[in-house]
Amino acid sequence: MAEIVAAFGVPHAPAFPAQVAREGPNCETARLYAQVAEHVAAVAPDVLIVFTDDHFNTFFLDNFPTFAIGVADTTAGPNDQTPMPHYKVAVPGPLAAHVRATTLEHGFDIALVQDFDVDHAVMVPLHFLTPRMQIPVLPIFVNALAPPLPTARRCYALGAAIRAAVESWPEPLRVAVIGSGSFSLEIGGPKIPPGDRADCHGITPIVKCAPGQGQLPEAGANRWRSMPQRCARPMHAIRNGAVAAFIRSPRARAAALSAATATASSIAPPSEG
Repeated sequence: MAEIVAAFGVPHAPAFPAQVAREGPNCETARLYAQVAEHVAAVAPDVLIVFTDDHFNTFFLDNFPTFAIGVADTTAGPNDQTPMPHYKVAVPGPLAAHVRATTLEHGFDIALVQDFDVDHAVMVPLHFLTPRMQIPVLPIFVNALAPPLPTARRCYALGAAIRAAVESWPEPLRVAVIGSGSFSLEIGGPKIPPGDRADCHGITPIVKCAPGQGQLPEAGANRWRSMPQRCARPMHAIRNGAVAAFIRSPRARAAALSAATATASSIAPPSEG
């Protein structure tokens, strides 16, 4: 039976690989990613499930599913203009097919993607966390860019369905989950001092106690429309509601919060998609 061993949250700013190449392994961005990479190595996952969004690189407006799952043998990327190495990584095809079938049983008509590449939202985190691309990656795409967006409640339910799929996998398998994206962004807004990012202090208590049905509206798009421009866009908060469904035990929540806070609250990207 498969086991969910950890959940992590990391940003995916496309500028990070070039920044670290320029400033070296001792810069803050490199050091913080290295801390999360140590957590990933410590739990020794056999598979990474990555909840991601797409920035009109894998999908476009003529075909932009609300939820999609990659079912293939391999994928590659980044398929955009991110200045970083191009990688190829394995996809756990049989597990992906099982997850898709199980989500259908849970009421999700999740789209199937079989011939696809991925953009910086997947590849920037992997570049830092698993640069040898030795761990197969199962991408779950959540539309967080082209309105109408899925509700946080629906994303949480999707996460619960995928969690059930993983736990029903009959073979031994260690699975870690990654939510790709920041708590807050600066696109079109002023630079925000690290640690003073709008809504970080509001989000972390929810992560600590694991979101329930009562907290899910806090991650909704309507709330973010009324907040200052420097606050988190709904795209990352809504998508990461799916990851929250995996965080059930206090120990897992503490590990996830440690990894997410180290990156999202302390790394100050110049821009992120």
